[in-house]
Amino acid sequence: MQIEVILNGKEVVLDVKEDELLADTLRAHRLHSVRKGCNTTCCGLCTVWVDGRPVLSCATLSVRVQHKQITTMEGVSEDAEEFARILVSEGADQCGFCNPGFIMTVLAMKNELHNPTEEEIIHYLTGNLCRCTGYMGQLRAVKKYLGVA
Repeated sequence: MQIEVILNGKEVVLDVKEDELLADTLRAHRLHSVRKGCNTTCCGLCTVWVDGRPVLSCATLSVRVQHKQITTMEGVSEDAEEFARILVSEGADQCGFCNPGFIMTVLAMKNELHNPTEEEIIHYLTGNLCRCTGYMGQLRAVKKYLGVA
């Protein structure tokens, strides 16, 4: 079947199977920032935006995004690069495997929360796992990026 979406600002028609997950659809269209880690909605690696809100693409059927706006890290590359530089400056880059999903969540947080507290930041990031860091570098980077450090 075919679905029509706005993918990173461009109208596209995607061929999808009825049971195909959005993460698989996006990766098939060479959007390799979308990664699958746990396949159980626990790690956040597959985070993309649907109509501006972060969702786990490994748990979203592609047919459910018909006529919606999908944004991957490729669609917000300038903002992603800005935050990635801060991650590196705070020593929170490590292996980088979780970074695309983490960055998409942080950019969504910036759009949604204004002057969040540390507790609100931690709550918003719940579900984004990093197997390398102790999260303190990431927390410093997020606070610096949001201007609440």
